[in-house]
Amino acid sequence: MHNGTPVTVLGLGLMGGALAEAFLRAGHPTTVWNRTPAKADGLVVRGVMLAPSPGAAIAASPLVVVCVSDYDAVADVLHGPLDGRVVVNLTSGTPSGARELAAEVVRRGGGYLDGGVMAVPEAVGTADAVLAYSGPRPLYDAHASTLGSLGTGLHLGDDPGLAATHEMATLVLMWSMLDGFLNGVAILGPAGVSATAYLPVAQTAIDIVAGWLPGYARQADDGVHPADDGTVDTHLTAMTQVVRESELLGVNSELPRLIRALAERAATAGHGGSGYTALVEQFRKR
Repeated sequence: MHNGTPVTVLGLGLMGGALAEAFLRAGHPTTVWNRTPAKADGLVVRGVMLAPSPGAAIAASPLVVVCVSDYDAVADVLHGPLDGRVVVNLTSGTPSGARELAAEVVRRGGGYLDGGVMAVPEAVGTADAVLAYSGPRPLYDAHASTLGSLGTGLHLGDDPGLAATHEMATLVLMWSMLDGFLNGVAILGPAGVSATAYLPVAQTAIDIVAGWLPGYARQADDGVHPADDGTVDTHLTAMTQVVRESELLGVNSELPRLIRALAERAATAGHGGSGYTALVEQFRKR
């Protein structure tokens, strides 16, 4: 039975298809549109309605979820008046782009929430999938139950650009962790240690660092950088050792050199005796 709020999904890539399927499983009458209609075949046989155009898909539901390639593609598929529809844009983009889209949607009579999916498509529809949203809180509250079909919702604030800003910050965090792991794998390779064998040590290190984050967050907010776990100068000594050993092993030393350069700037700025969170002052500069 489909007794929930009708929902439209524009875009049926890997993530868009997962979104439509999650709404369908939760009992929401679901309409979809995709540039390649055949991508909807598996959903149609299970009760999803395939619209012939983006405009027809938008007209079918009060809640329109968009997940396409980029913000230009979002603008392309949002045709005509929106007449009270709430657009939830789960396409990755920039904060300024989100704000521009929000203004355009409001100009055409709709409401706008920007968002990001912090999960792989397979997790969508479960509590493990976290979806971050930004835009007017009343709009989010009005549709939180329906959006809850996709996973655990998190409202970040009324500014439509906040979801994209958080996504960018989180991507930098994720890339840094992944690059660090892969660089570590390269360092261990000449010693005959496989990535799989390194995994337990790497996961332990990540868990330890995660435990530091609450304290680091307070220090970054307060602008106070006590050397509780060593000074920047102490870290610089270890960083130099990593650079030298990488060169001796014949592996790429660009990442440890960059890490050292940032710490050197912090030391030059007078933070050699401060704790590691003093580096936030370097990241805050142009």
